[in-house]
Amino acid sequence: QVLLVESGGGLVQPGGSLRLSCVAYGFPFSTRAMNWYRQTPGKEREPVATIARSGSPTNYTDSVKGRFTISRDNAKNTVYLQMNSLQPEDTAVYYCNVRRFGDEFWGQGTQVTVSS
Repeated sequence: QVLLVESGGGLVQPGGSLRLSCVAYGFPFSTRAMNWYRQTPGKEREPVATIARSGSPTNYTDSVKGRFTISRDNAKNTVYLQMNSLQPEDTAVYYCNVRRFGDEFWGQGTQVTVSS
């Protein structure tokens, strides 16, 4: 059974940094691209970043390019999202995501709040 467990969210001031982690269980982690999404109330969940199974290439939504970095450690079955220069508009619940054989799996989400 696929299970994704996110951690690392919290409250941070504008300009600050956070690192999110997502540990994956139940499938061969190194065989799948991994994705981070985010969602704010009343809006659709939007893709933030994606990383290929080997770690390259990576892709980012325009609003986070140059500020966020996605990475992975296949030995630890973990994908990370390093978020720097955070702004209030980055406030959202962040979700880890994997697609496998036509199915889509999500973690429980971790709240990131950027506020002074």
